[in-house]
Amino acid sequence: MEDLHGKKAIVTGAAQGLGLAMVEGLCEYGVKVCIIDISPNLQQVIEELRHKGYEVEGVYGDLSQLDQLTGIFTKSMDLLDGKLDILVNNAGIHKPMPAVDLPVEDFQRIIDVNVTAVFQICRLAASRMKQRGKIINIASVLATQGGFNASAYSTSKGAVAQLTKSLSNEWAKEGINVNAIAPGYYNTELNRFILNDEERFASLVNRIPAGRFGNPEELAGTVQFLASNKSDYINGVMIPVDGGFLGR
Repeated sequence: MEDLHGKKAIVTGAAQGLGLAMVEGLCEYGVKVCIIDISPNLQQVIEELRHKGYEVEGVYGDLSQLDQLTGIFTKSMDLLDGKLDILVNNAGIHKPMPAVDLPVEDFQRIIDVNVTAVFQICRLAASRMKQRGKIINIASVLATQGGFNASAYSTSKGAVAQLTKSLSNEWAKEGINVNAIAPGYYNTELNRFILNDEERFASLVNRIPAGRFGNPEELAGTVQFLASNKSDYINGVMIPVDGGFLGR
């Protein structure tokens, strides 16, 4: 992926898990990345990445505070010297709970972070990409599956999939590719409640043709591909990286 060298990227929610793996995947090919995250460990993560020789910056930001998104984005752009080639909207939250018990305030917060913030950051990014750029939204296999105790999360990820299609229709002619990735089940903190539930974990593994949960680094290749010139004629798709889960 020589064409990625020297590019600039923003990755949200990347202080751990899948987001961190995606950052490392981009940095391996010479991309300078600014991480936006709410994690108190953000600075430590940045220092660890820099120790590996990567060019990484960070902005602390709470994407549920919609009125702060423009300021957070502007800070990120300043750290990237005003240039943006790649945006990865990875930040997302989930509150596994029966629908009848989920407070409507929590449902709304999940929509704010997982959908509305993605919409706004996409718009801010597109205005700065200057006729060429790559936007990668992180959806989920629950964009098409209902999930269990995931009414808000599955709703939000379905919205991300549709938003990706709609934005691609508007911006493809401007040289901005908008696509999505649908991760399946991975060994991450977000799935800790499943990993700790022996019965549910076993039932999910039995459904995944690969016979296991994925490791975060296994998502990096798809991000590298969608961020590169090799994907220039791909627009509005959602690529599952799920060990075969959706094909079962």
